[in-house]
Formats: sequence, structure tokens, C-alpha cells
Amino acid sequence: MDWDKLRVFHAVAEAGSFTHAGDTLNLSQSAVSRQISALEEALQVPLFHRHARGLILTEQGESLNRTVREVFAKLAMTEALLTESKEKPAGRLKVTTTIGFGSSWLAPRLQNFLDTYPDVSMTLLLDDADLDLAMREADVAIRMHPPKQPDLVQRHLLAMDWHVVASPEYLKRNGTPQKAEDLDNHKIILFGSYRPPVPDIDWLAEIGRRPGSPRKPLLEVNSLKAMMIAAKSGLGIAAIPDYMADDAGLVRILADVKAPKVDVFFVYPEELRNSKRVAVFRDFLLAQLAHR
Repeated sequence: MDWDKLRVFHAVAEAGSFTHAGDTLNLSQSAVSRQISALEEALQVPLFHRHARGLILTEQGESLNRTVREVFAKLAMTEALLTESKEKPAGRLKVTTTIGFGSSWLAPRLQNFLDTYPDVSMTLLLDDADLDLAMREADVAIRMHPPKQPDLVQRHLLAMDWHVVASPEYLKRNGTPQKAEDLDNHKIILFGSYRPPVPDIDWLAEIGRRPGSPRKPLLEVNSLKAMMIAAKSGLGIAAIPDYMADDAGLVRILADVKAPKVDVFFVYPEELRNSKRVAVFRDFLLAQLAHR
């Protein structure tokens, strides 16, 4: 099988259309279509069902794409390790973490890391869903739970605390709750059930209530940063992680309430155990977290 055709096939399979794959590959739609037709002819099997709304992989196409994705992932990892200098960290490092942690805590600290290691460049992929490290969707991850895959190396970074917060204006208008049960008489901001990045993220709905009867929020918004901003605007009370609460300009309340702790892990594939880029980034995180 021709490598160029497989590269085009993989791009089409991931994009779901000739047009979008062509944009990625800098090829015309007709050139992409010709490559796919030639590959199907060489293999003597159809790889896609053609529909007006796009392309769907056939069973044979699914099988081929699984293999091609794995091959390209291993090639990408090998290339990264080969380009890394023996003397110092070098090359691109793809890091993934949650949107809240990545935007509020990690991104503001990256200049220090990249200034210290000028031969390293970084791609920061913020997603509340776990990217597949085994398939090289990212090199390393900072996750708010232990890794589910058994073949990943993990290092515990910290146990993250929550803080219940509200704006001074909100508390002036509505009073300050003194115990968890008082939240029944207040406006609550929750994350909601859409792809929560942290286990028990809406614990504020449950405390001080009978099991199975959570309080209803005034607002659900699937972003910790947006929850913080909404609380800052005076909309209501929210529970946000300590890395946000420190700089939010909000009043911490209900300090005696027992909140769940979130264990944060640094995770990477076994193949990158000896990568200098991974090692120095891990050490940088540990140093930053020690002084937070």
C-alpha cells in the first residue's frame, strides 16, 4: 500500500469529507477523491459509503483506519524521540489538560518554562474530555483523576481543594450563608452534567440536603471559568478550585464545609519515560505547584 495514499485516506477518515481533508492536506477535492479511488481499486474493497452529507467508513475502512492511526501515532512518537537532543530538551511537546486548569493556571506560567528551554515548543490542547495518549493525540496530560489506561505512567501532582465563593455585592444583597443548609435560600451556580472535567464537580448541590434531593441551580454553565465570572458578576454562589479562587476577587464563605478533594496527575505513555522534554516539564510543574 502506498504511504501517500494511506496518508490521504487517514485524513479523509478523520475529517469525514474530501473537502475538509483537502484543506488539511493542501490538496484539491478532486485530487483527494482520485487518491481514495485508486486505493480502493488497489485493495479491491470499498473504504467509504458516499452520502450527500459526507462520508462514512465501511467495515473494511474502519479496520484499515484503526491500523493506519496506530502506525502514524507510533511514527510521530518515534520522530519526536529522534529529534530530541541528547544534550538538552528539544522539540515539540503536546500537552493536554482541562479547559479550566489550562486557561487559568497553566497558560499564565508557560512563558517561564519556554524561556528556560528555548529549544522546546509547545502545543496546549484544552479539552474536558480525555485525549488518547496511546494514539498520540497528546504527549502528556494533566488529569483530575487517575488514568484509566493501564499502560500510562502517572505522577501525583497535588490534591486540589474547592472554595465556596460569592461576590461582595451578592452577599450584601442576599446575606452570607453560615451553614450548608442555608444554601437552600440562595442562588447557586453549577457546572452541570455535560462532560464534567472533575468528579463530583456539582457537590455544592448536595451538601446539607437529603441524599437524592439536590438543590436546583439558578445557572448551569459547563465552564469553571465562566462559573467564576458569573459569581464575580453577583449572580450567585459557586464552588471553584483553589487555583481560580486565589485570583478571583471573590469572598470565600462556608470555610467549615467539607468539600471533596480532587487528585491531579501528570500522565504520559511508557514510550516517553526517557524523554527529556517530558522530564523537565514534569519538574517544572512540581516546582510551580510547590510555590502556589
